Amino acid sequence: MSHQVKEVKTTPYDGQKPGTSGLRKRVKVFQQEHYTENFVQAIFDAVDLKGKTLVIGGDGRYFSPETVQTILKIGSANGVAKFIIGKDGILSTPAASNVIRKYKADGGILLTASHNPGGPNADFGIKYNVSNGGPAPENVTNKIFDKTKSISSYKVIELPPIDLSKKGFVTYGPSNVEIIDSVSDYLLLLESIFDFPLIKNFLQSRADSFKVLFDGMHGVTGPYGRAIFVEALGLPESSVQNATPLPDFGGGHPDPNLTYAHELVERVEREGIHFGAASDGDGDRNMIYGKGAFVTPSDSVAIIADWAAEAIPYFKKGGIKGLARSMPTSAQIDKVAKKKGLENHVVPTGWKFFGNLMDAGRLSICGEESFGTGSDHIREKDGVWAIVAWLNILAYANQQSPNELIGIKELLEKHYAVYGRSFFSRYDYEEVSSTGAQSLVDTINAHISTGSLASTSHVSKSTGQKFNVAEVSNFDYTDPIDGSVSRNQGQIITFDDGSRVVFRLSGTGSQGATVRMYVERYVPAEAGPTELNKDTQEGLKGLIEVALQISKLPEFLGRDKPTVIT
Repeated sequence: MSHQVKEVKTTPYDGQKPGTSGLRKRVKVFQQEHYTENFVQAIFDAVDLKGKTLVIGGDGRYFSPETVQTILKIGSANGVAKFIIGKDGILSTPAASNVIRKYKADGGILLTASHNPGGPNADFGIKYNVSNGGPAPENVTNKIFDKTKSISSYKVIELPPIDLSKKGFVTYGPSNVEIIDSVSDYLLLLESIFDFPLIKNFLQSRADSFKVLFDGMHGVTGPYGRAIFVEALGLPESSVQNATPLPDFGGGHPDPNLTYAHELVERVEREGIHFGAASDGDGDRNMIYGKGAFVTPSDSVAIIADWAAEAIPYFKKGGIKGLARSMPTSAQIDKVAKKKGLENHVVPTGWKFFGNLMDAGRLSICGEESFGTGSDHIREKDGVWAIVAWLNILAYANQQSPNELIGIKELLEKHYAVYGRSFFSRYDYEEVSSTGAQSLVDTINAHISTGSLASTSHVSKSTGQKFNVAEVSNFDYTDPIDGSVSRNQGQIITFDDGSRVVFRLSGTGSQGATVRMYVERYVPAEAGPTELNKDTQEGLKGLIEVALQISKLPEFLGRDKPTVIT
């Protein structure tokens, strides 16, 4: 039976340039006539998916259900042979990466704006992933962007909407559609990586002394958390909260940090919970937090890397091929790589850079300071993977030391005693003036080109600490696998004691500009517990003052305080 393909005339929209995480705009932008259709058609114009298999999923945010139907209409008209769709249109970003890889799909379209708020007045996003399960590389996203600038029509097959709430097989025009359980394949994946019997035995035997709380933040990972923590590990229902995905994330901001995951933090402290964890809107980020113990993302990936080959079956069996971090992330993992004799990479922000190294067999574990942690089991960062990795390591550490309870705080202290500590914090200034943000960047670039900051000394008024500038530079990266060059990936002020401050303009917001300032100061293990175990902001106070003074950030952005501190 033939199905009539209708061609709809359209004109281009400006600014449909996908970033490292796809195209993100306000919902009302996507709701403009032909806007979403233009971008979806541009994907099919840029990537040949005729006769191929395409995965569709997302975090369930507002405007997702109708967009799934739009992709079906346009994709079928462009010759897609088969669609694999998560039930109710839901698949976490890590789960989607796994589905693409497991079922050898040719690509995937993910409907997510990650950790950004959802709802009719908030954010939406469309992201294309390639056949390795990872984000589309720049040559693909540039091609999509080029197509958006010249589009004159898009193709559709007009058919009634598919019922996404029922698992099974249906047809849509000439295409086959399989609606799958959103959770089951991902749970099987984690059970093949981690020692679930060890974790379960530890949690059951310590039920009174070691309590767990997982916060889904009303994002996509609620059902995954319930399947893992309640059903697979036997914890009580009270061990998960905010576990129902909602189109507006319950009115919250689904970003797992100390500011937006305050409900988790407050309950952990109030109830003395030993292990708390949260994930974000689409499930690719995570935060680890126990009573009196916050784990920075930089420390988290370093500790996972340190214990993985000893504690986690996946790495016991396959070994560790290499480690990596994004440039703004602290150098804590570098210390682990050096001690263990492992190859270590520093890449620009963006998971696609890790994917190249993984596909080449040179990387196993990696992380970003923006609460993204992962490994080569998929080609996306994976928040729930990181949370279960921590539970596996804690279960193993307690098995090795049965006479003492080792929690998050104890594991951190043991790590610092061996490797020293990179005090690290990130200041986010969200939705600031784009003009002010660019002036800040231009001023630092002027220092880089003239060398005017080199060898200058700066003293913190409150602590009396003196910081001498050793170098000011822009981070450029040449990919060791494909030779591609990424320039101007962050401005770095390095001091002669090894401390550094990094400034980056972020592309993950939907309007205005976001400036991120990263501050890092290393204290060696020999400094002793008193210095190593200081509060992060106390350890960084002097350096933060000097960073703000040198950059004149408050003047350029018109902000005395950041929106978020992590």
